[in-house]
Amino acid sequence: MNAMTEANLKSAFGGESMAHMRYLHWAELAEKEGFPGVARLFRAVARAEWIHAGNHLRVLKDRVGDAAVTAGGGFGYQSTSQALQGGIDGETFEIEQMYPVYKQVAEFQGETAAVRSFHYALETEKVHRALYEEAKAAVDQGKDISFGTLHVCPVCGYTVKGDAPEHCPVCGAGADRFEAHQV
Repeated sequence: MNAMTEANLKSAFGGESMAHMRYLHWAELAEKEGFPGVARLFRAVARAEWIHAGNHLRVLKDRVGDAAVTAGGGFGYQSTSQALQGGIDGETFEIEQMYPVYKQVAEFQGETAAVRSFHYALETEKVHRALYEEAKAAVDQGKDISFGTLHVCPVCGYTVKGDAPEHCPVCGAGADRFEAHQV
């Protein structure tokens, strides 16, 4: 594996791992503030971020040893609205800067497994940002969200409101594989 793609995978693993934990903590904050639907949204997206981290880690399967990882992460959020904005900002960074560059480097270096892992995360983060934007609009009006069921693809992390699609539009996994999360 090329060194730059390896470093990008490690950075992405670090970022997704931090997002996973951050979203779980923000779920607790949302519950305490009376937004149980937002809390469930944070937990569903945390699951997708865990899937992304796992995909990156599997691509790094033969790489062992320590690694210093630089990954962005928001800290100090004291309200559900601020946490949702933090989620929007983090997803936007991944969509507009991080994953397009990581994917392009991996394509240039012929690292097909890394390209796939980065593609899965990039396409899923677009959905997460939209869900967070919708939730923030509700919270800023003092309302909770009720998306019904969110389905998360266990292969790529794609997240969809309502019924699972017949096939995941990102990775092609069948509807029977999607995990249901009540929101």
